[in-house]
Amino acid sequence: MKVKQTEFMRYSELSFEISRKFTKHYSTSFYSATQLFSSPIKEAIYGIYGFVRLADEIVDSFYGCDQRTILNRFEADYDFAREQGVCCNPVINAFLITVNKYGIEDSYVRSFLESMKSDLDKKVYKSRQETDKYIYGSADVVGLMCLCVFCGDDKKLFEELRTPAMKLGSAFQKVNFLRDLRQDVVELGRVYFPGFSMEEFDDRKKQELVRDIQSDLDEAHKGIVRLPDSSRLAVLTAYRYYVRLLDKIENTPAKKLISRRIRVHNAEKFRLLLDTMIKNKFYTENV
Repeated sequence: MKVKQTEFMRYSELSFEISRKFTKHYSTSFYSATQLFSSPIKEAIYGIYGFVRLADEIVDSFYGCDQRTILNRFEADYDFAREQGVCCNPVINAFLITVNKYGIEDSYVRSFLESMKSDLDKKVYKSRQETDKYIYGSADVVGLMCLCVFCGDDKKLFEELRTPAMKLGSAFQKVNFLRDLRQDVVELGRVYFPGFSMEEFDDRKKQELVRDIQSDLDEAHKGIVRLPDSSRLAVLTAYRYYVRLLDKIENTPAKKLISRRIRVHNAEKFRLLLDTMIKNKFYTENV
């Protein structure tokens, strides 16, 4: 039995290693931020990211394939894994271990998968309510999954930080919408902002969106500063990266925004990290 348990642990370790590689391959900026987590939290975040990223890739890049069938199979594999306690897909396996270890609600997983299915079924979001529902599933619940990891057994802290975590997820997603306008609208045919038109998009409309995102970021920051030491620096670093992205979007003319993708260069990311480490030390000393 001891040999079998050891082999199972080796497979679990491999599962998280593959999810780590997923993270590094698909988002170097996010991967850099994860290096600031404590080891157990870092592993769990890889488990979450690998799962949500793979689902996202199915709907965004598996062209020429039956994406709907593949996504449904992906969900069915997860359901089967829940029954068996293990999955032969290492990415799903790492996620399942994380879900079980941190008590992540199944409703979060289902809402996320519903939003992924929406990317196959729905192209234009005509109301704020429709957009908010999509963002809840595609981003807010991912923030809540991560918050389960950050708070561990402290359910009181989780409830207190629930809204800021959702606001952070919303802000990140909306920044991504603005940063990826051309890809979403032109290449994928998706319009997430109600009433959006490439022809009518101007600086006034852009500023309305920026103000809405800034409001979400302000609310999110109130929760970030209350996170445990084991996760605060990493989340604060990611937050400040997106604040900088939003600043650059705000200072980019609307017409240029729809023709190129805004980026934060590596040297600037490094400066942000150093400054964030100083700010985080202040929060730690004043908790």
